Amino acid sequence: MLQEMNPRVRIVKNEVLSDNWYVLKKITFQYQKSDGTWETQAREAYDRGNGATILLYNRAKQTVVLTRQFRMPTYINGNGTGMLIEACAGLLDKDGPEESILRETEEETGYRVKNVHKIGEAYMSPGSVTEILHFYMAEYTANMLTGEGGGLEEEQEHIEVLEMSLEQALQMVKSGEIKDAKTIMLLQYAQINGLLEPTSKPQHILIAGPYRSGTDDDPRLIEANISFMNEIALQVYEAGHLPVLGEWYALPLIETAGSRGIGDDIFNRMFHPSSVRLLDHCDAVLRVGGPSQGADEMVRVAKEKGKFIYMHLHEVPLIK
Repeated sequence: MLQEMNPRVRIVKNEVLSDNWYVLKKITFQYQKSDGTWETQAREAYDRGNGATILLYNRAKQTVVLTRQFRMPTYINGNGTGMLIEACAGLLDKDGPEESILRETEEETGYRVKNVHKIGEAYMSPGSVTEILHFYMAEYTANMLTGEGGGLEEEQEHIEVLEMSLEQALQMVKSGEIKDAKTIMLLQYAQINGLLEPTSKPQHILIAGPYRSGTDDDPRLIEANISFMNEIALQVYEAGHLPVLGEWYALPLIETAGSRGIGDDIFNRMFHPSSVRLLDHCDAVLRVGGPSQGADEMVRVAKEKGKFIYMHLHEVPLIK
C-alpha cells in the first residue's frame, strides 16, 4: 500500500495494470474537497524509479557535452526522426543519485568526472509519472575522457556524444532543435548562473612537468626543463593567474637542508613531499611537457584532493 500522509486523501484500491518493463498502477482514492465532502477519483501512475541528469561544461572552451539518441515516444508524437538531443541521464537503480550519475556520465559520454554539484530535483511529469529527477552540473576537461561513451550495448543504447558551445545549445532551444525538458532546464541554469563565463578570480596554479625525467641527471637538460616550465609559468601569469613551480620551493629548501646532490637522501625526502604540501594551497594543476612520473603523480594527487586539472595551456582561462 502507498503511505498515506495527507488526511484529505484515502487510498481505496491499488491495482497493478502492467509490470512488463516498469510498473503501471491504477490507484482509486477518495479526495476531500474544500467544502468537506469526499469524492472518488482514479488515476494511473507509472513507476519507473527515480533518475539523475547532468550537464557537463567546460569553462575555458565555453562548451557543453550533450547526447543524441532515438526515443520511441517522441517518434510516435511528432518527432519525425525520433532522435532527441539530451543531457546525460539515467535511472538510479540501486545506487544513490551521485553514484548513479557518475556511472551514467562515463557510460554515455566517456568522461569520468569527479566533482559534481547538485542543483536540485524535480518531478518531470507529475500527472502520470512518479519519477523524481536529480539535477547535477560538472566541469569537464580533455584529460577526463576515458573512452568513446555511447552507452552500453547490452542495454541496446546507441548514443552519439555531442560537444558544442553553450551559445549554440541555447540557440537550438530557441529553434526547437532541443526539446527535452531536463536539458533545457540545465542549459538555462548554466546561462542564468554564468557557469560558463570565464572565471574573474585569479587562480593559484601549480605547473607540473618533467624535472629529471629523460635527463639522466644531466644538469643542462634539467636546466632546459626548468626553463621550459618557467616559460609556461610566464604565460599563466600573463593570463592573470599566479603560477608556481614545486621546484621554486623545493630546491632552495633542499639545498639549505644540506643536500649534496640530486637523488641523495635529503633530496628524496623533501622534493616530492614539498610539492604535495604546496598543492594544498593551489587551486589547480597545469600538466605540461613530456613523460614524468612525478608530474603524473601530482595530477593524481590533485584529482584526489578535488583540484581542477588543466592538461593544456589553452584550457587556462584568461583573466581580463
